[in-house]
Amino acid sequence: MSEPAGLDFLVYKTDWAQHRLADAPLPTLADGQVLFRVDRFALTANNISYALAGDMLGYWNFFPAPDGWGRIPVMGFGDVIASNHADVAVGTRCFGFYPMSRYLVIEPNSASPASITDGAAHRAETAPVYRQYSPTTSDALHQPDHEDALMLMRGLFMTSFLADDFIADQALGDQAVLISSASSKTSIALGHLVSTGGRARSVGLTSARNLEFVRKLGCYDEVVTYDQVGALDAARPTVYVDMAGSSTVRRAVHEHFGDQLKHSCTIGATHWEEQGGGDENLPGPTPEFFFAPGQVQKRAADWGPQELQRKLGDAWADFRTFSEGWLKVQRGYGPDDLARVYEDTLAGRTEPQDGHVLSLWDPA
Repeated sequence: MSEPAGLDFLVYKTDWAQHRLADAPLPTLADGQVLFRVDRFALTANNISYALAGDMLGYWNFFPAPDGWGRIPVMGFGDVIASNHADVAVGTRCFGFYPMSRYLVIEPNSASPASITDGAAHRAETAPVYRQYSPTTSDALHQPDHEDALMLMRGLFMTSFLADDFIADQALGDQAVLISSASSKTSIALGHLVSTGGRARSVGLTSARNLEFVRKLGCYDEVVTYDQVGALDAARPTVYVDMAGSSTVRRAVHEHFGDQLKHSCTIGATHWEEQGGGDENLPGPTPEFFFAPGQVQKRAADWGPQELQRKLGDAWADFRTFSEGWLKVQRGYGPDDLARVYEDTLAGRTEPQDGHVLSLWDPA
């Protein structure tokens, strides 16, 4: 096999601003293993949330790294270039979680035309949905011409789909759903689902910098800046979906709505530098972390896996069409582009309409 050596993008787990590119040998395979060549992947603010929850939810366990360092998971496409597994053919192209690297070795413990599941010991405790690779030939959501959109938004859309379903299932959001970091792609997806669902008013919280962009999207019934929380209707029963992770904003929301806040859930951390503490003696409900895999398992049991995929596919098709009006894909190649986009994403300097798709391979 005439393949170049590997490269791994590493971040320091206690200081994400520290990052480096590590050389790695071309992996060799043991029995039962499969080697992916990581084609390209999306990098969004959602991936910074993975670093924040790296220890709590096991994201650092996805892909081993040297002591003190981590490999942030990203969603993308890879191609099988070598296989010692009887049920995984060379040439299989899959969507799933990859490291920001050139290669990935997995150890499938199950493989079918519809799904390949990594059974490597270091991922054994992670939720099944995080270990699955979907061959494009059997993936109902895959369209070759729309792979970039799928990488950028499929994972976060599924999170938003499940959050919207959870809110509806619990009859929590019959009046308003208030969503912070309204310019983030996860928030846009949730805002779109809430507004098109017609069950509740979709309200976005954003910065002054992104106010006009968010208003023009058309997926929020109302948009205000963070310093205007006090102007919202405090008499309306409201669910707070925290995509920002800011303790200051969370306290302002809880103090403004009080008992009219019916549920408060945390999903993201776009404002990770403001997470701090400050949750003591919050009025209203205790904030809870929303764990999407739990809702997946519930709905797979309630509806059956095929019906779950049908509902998800229908909703995704509608959202992808909606995204064509605002999403601008930005391609990047090589270590320098990756480092630049990572630093901009970490610092919150990326433009909300931009979707960054990256690769450690030269396009030539």
